[in-house]
Order: sequence, then structure tokens, then C-alpha cells
Amino acid sequence: MILAFSLTRLRRTFASTLLATALLPSLTLAADPALVRQIAPTGVLRASINLGNPVLANMDTTSGQAVGVSVDLARELALRLGVPLQLVVGKTAAGSVRNLEDGQADIGFFAIDPGRAREIYFTRPYVLIEGYYAVRADSPITTNAQVDRPGVTVAVGRGSAYDLFLSRALKQASLVRTPTSAAVVPTFLDQQLDVAAGVKQQLQADAAKVGGLRILDQRFMVIRQAMGLPTVRGQQAADYLAAFVEEMKASGFVATALTRHGIEGALVASGED
Repeated sequence: MILAFSLTRLRRTFASTLLATALLPSLTLAADPALVRQIAPTGVLRASINLGNPVLANMDTTSGQAVGVSVDLARELALRLGVPLQLVVGKTAAGSVRNLEDGQADIGFFAIDPGRAREIYFTRPYVLIEGYYAVRADSPITTNAQVDRPGVTVAVGRGSAYDLFLSRALKQASLVRTPTSAAVVPTFLDQQLDVAAGVKQQLQADAAKVGGLRILDQRFMVIRQAMGLPTVRGQQAADYLAAFVEEMKASGFVATALTRHGIEGALVASGED
């Protein structure tokens, strides 16, 4: 799904938000035309948005449009570049990455992973998200260490940050990959698997819906969510995006966006994360 926003509409939307919150940063990173062409060569900033991670984006049921901190960051970047924004919306992390690799998007919002760094330049993280395990309430598994044992089956979203991480970290347990992160708990239940792995907020929401689940009390990873763009766009474009993210964190923009969208449990990354 592709949602287009005109520049005029973007400016009107953010002007009203600025008056309402008085917390949005000044446009101090104005880009020159050559840099704009590097980042958005089509004259439109195409942003890959992943709906599979509820911390980053969700579909608003009233407007039918994607909303969330990643959408807010994409809009602000488009304003600074002086170009319209186009959201390229998908349901999986892997698909969101492919949008950049296939030239369908200019920027995206991804978990930092060394396997993706060959094609994508990552900024420093703007938000930290925790990966957790969920089990049935009567499961004998009570600690993370008990997950990586022979015969244990773990449901993960294919191509997600925790899939990539657990593929390296788990030596004895078996991963069962689902098409999307939202399908992890349903697959875990339907196939009688031992463990469901995912973003804490998604697991909590699923547990509240279906009942009978228990989330282990220790995270197995911290997911470092960053912005990214294709490495072929060059170092100048990468440096601009990196500076943009640092200003968005320092100004309070990211924290305000998380609060505005009702996201709990996610942390704004520091300059050292």
C-alpha cells in the first residue's frame, strides 16, 4: 500500500502540531539541492514503513493511514528536504528491507543488524525495544536459559530482528518462522510450539487477547531501531540522516511522538547506544 502526502498538507499538519506541543525542533538541518537529489532522487521521499512492529507504526482504523513514530520521523525529514512524502507500507521487517534493496523506497526504519549492513547504512538508534519470550501459563520453561535446549520449538517472525538474532544465538532449539510478526502467537498456539519470541509490546497485546500465556521476566535482546538508507546513496546522505536522527532524539521529538501514540515500554536511545 502506498500513501501519498503533498508537501502543502505536510507543512499544514506539522505547523499545527508544532503549535500544539511547542516541542518540535527548529528546521536546523536544511538540505542543499544536491543532497536532496541523493536522498530522494525521484523528487519524492519514499519511506518504507513496517506495520509488523507496533512500537514503530500501526494502521489507524479511522483514517486508514499508517501512524506512529516512524511515520512522524519520515514526515519531518520530508519537510526538511522540501519534498513530498510517500509511505510504502508493509507488514514485515523483511519486506521493509526489500523495499530499499529493490529501489522502491529511499529510507526506512529497521533494527540494526550486521547482516543488513552490507546494503543499508544505519544511523545510530533512535529507540530501544526489548525482545521477550512468551510461553503457556503451565509451561515448565521459566527462564531464558531453558529455551535453548534440544527439542524446544520457538516461533519467530521471518526476517525480523529477533529472527536474525536468534538464528545466531540459539544452538539447540529449533526456530519455526511465521510469515509476519503478528502471526507468531497464533502459530505458536495452533502448532503447539513451546515458545513465542517477539517484541514485548506485541506479546503483551496478544497475551491479553488469548489468555493463558506467560511472558518470561528477562529480555533476550535489546532491539536497536534506527533509520537507514541504501549505501549507494553515498556518505554525504548518510551523514545527513545520522545528524537528523541525533537532533530528533536530543530535541525531544522522538519522546513526544512515543507519548502521542501511546507507546509504553520503548526507550529513546541515548547518544551512546
